[in-house]
Amino acid sequence: MLRLSVCQLSTFRWNFEEDVLQYHAAGYDAIGVWRPKLSDYGEEKAAELLNEHGLKVSSLHWIGGFTGSDGRSAREAMYDALDAVQTAADIGAQTVVAIAGGRGGHTRRHAHRLVRRALTELAEAAQAVNVQLAIEPMHVGCGTDVSCINSIPQCLDLICEIGNPHLGMVFDCYHLALNSDVLVWLEAIVPHVRLVQLGDTKHAPIGQQNRCLLGAGCIPLPQIVKTFHEQGYAGFFEIELLGQSLESIPYGDMLQHSRQVVAQWI
Repeated sequence: MLRLSVCQLSTFRWNFEEDVLQYHAAGYDAIGVWRPKLSDYGEEKAAELLNEHGLKVSSLHWIGGFTGSDGRSAREAMYDALDAVQTAADIGAQTVVAIAGGRGGHTRRHAHRLVRRALTELAEAAQAVNVQLAIEPMHVGCGTDVSCINSIPQCLDLICEIGNPHLGMVFDCYHLALNSDVLVWLEAIVPHVRLVQLGDTKHAPIGQQNRCLLGAGCIPLPQIVKTFHEQGYAGFFEIELLGQSLESIPYGDMLQHSRQVVAQWI
């Protein structure tokens, strides 16, 4: 069986406690923690609640903005990121998701240097507390404002330049698998993947993310899951559902539907 998790962004209107109770009741193994919900609930209380229900933490979302595109200085972004890495260790999160930051007014080369410098230091911090750091490339149709890393080659080049085993990538199917050609070279990137996020869509994003129920879109999710499984990927498959087309569907129904669909794939 796959190790299934749900990202808290999928159930945006529920609070932290509701997420934990409902994910556990729906039979999920883990939770992808969103930092604002964790902060509102309290880290110590959250750790106790997770332990009480035997729910693991697949990821902590997110750190980033290393280019200053979100209005913070590089120093502020680093302080926040280092704090998040320690938080991840405290609550038992396996992976901290990092989003580079938009290019802003920088040249591509300078933006790359800023991101590389930040991730080099953060990977060392993650290694010190035995946490994985994973950079998430985002589709150009919805992610250029927040990430200057928009493709798998860009991400892999960065990982190889830094060369720390505690730095890998997030493979979000929504952002990276709209082109079925991904299946041709998917096997080669599995060793670099620290988290697989399951998302589906009926068309490429334009402006904002607009996902659909798993299996209702055009992304070849069964083949992707099969490839990761056959290549020895042992991490979590984290479900992330958000967008206008999902707003009318009750969260409980989304959770149940997702488990049923994934069960058919395996």
